[in-house]
Amino acid sequence: MNAPAAPSSSPSRLPDLIALAQEPSSETRRALLRELTDHFFGAPGHSPNEQALFDSVLSDLSAEMETVVRAELAARFATAPNAPPTLIRRLANDEAAVAGAVLRTSPVLSEAELIEVVRTRSQDHILAVTERAEVSEAVSDAIVEKGDDAALGSLLRNDGARLSRTGAETAVERAKANPALHEAAVARRGLPADLLNEMYFVVEARLRQRILEQNAAMDPTLLESALAAGRARIATVDGALPADYAESLAYVEELKAAGQLTPQMLARFLRSGGKTSFIIALAQLSDVDFHTAAQIIERRELDALAVICRAADLDRAIFLTYAVVLLNTEGDAMGKAHGYARMYADLTRDAAMRTLRFWRMRRGVQAA
Repeated sequence: MNAPAAPSSSPSRLPDLIALAQEPSSETRRALLRELTDHFFGAPGHSPNEQALFDSVLSDLSAEMETVVRAELAARFATAPNAPPTLIRRLANDEAAVAGAVLRTSPVLSEAELIEVVRTRSQDHILAVTERAEVSEAVSDAIVEKGDDAALGSLLRNDGARLSRTGAETAVERAKANPALHEAAVARRGLPADLLNEMYFVVEARLRQRILEQNAAMDPTLLESALAAGRARIATVDGALPADYAESLAYVEELKAAGQLTPQMLARFLRSGGKTSFIIALAQLSDVDFHTAAQIIERRELDALAVICRAADLDRAIFLTYAVVLLNTEGDAMGKAHGYARMYADLTRDAAMRTLRFWRMRRGVQAA
């Protein structure tokens, strides 16, 4: 059944082939299945009645065949635009070794039928659906809901798969929690920019750099719509404030009113152990919310700190001072800090400011 056979029968042979389907012998039925398949592809065309007969008999015969025969049948009919629909549905819901070819390529399967497979069959079935040349938003949403991380990664890497806004949001939330999905999410073509920037704090340095590059290349007219979409999504509860927050805020405000809240003063906060004051001042300097700034400092996200300092147009020496103090408990703090300083020099202010606008969304929403 692998190689297409030259048509050995004419359309008038079909009734005889149908009659043979009543034979009890499995060998006879297997031979008949092959002959019917060859006849289907060899004849120039079929009437509606013939098409229905093919569908009925092929479906019934295939159900009684062993896996390898059904898999061959699925491979033969997978790309046929006129394949018998009942047969295709049966094959699509067969075990994964049979269904795969049909789920990946059959143009006969409807959106509803694909969604049903995704919702009711195995992860191997779902993975096959993610590999279709085109996947609709509705099917993608079902995959995001029901598929495992392997299926989600395959879907994200498929440029022919369309994602709804809701599906993209859910996909990003899942990707943030699994490093194996980070690259697929960041490299996803057409991922909304606000969702792309949500990946920044969880991915490795090279992927952060890719996000910065995409921010720098973003059309300014698209930036505002991306920010608006992000603001609509942000949750406003990020966690409790530290015990010394009120006292530190009062001190920072006092220094600010006196004109003494300078980048050098922030360095003094760090050196003296006034971390909360430093975070409050950093948040005010960059106009981001306290929790975003705290995350950067608590996790020593020095490349993110570089974005803030570069957007504020601070001298590289100031950034280097912050970096050395934050890294002072690690070995070779100066060497590591100088590595970040080189990155700082390569970071354009425009890219930093565009990235910072996404981080500022939380502050804008919380203030509303």
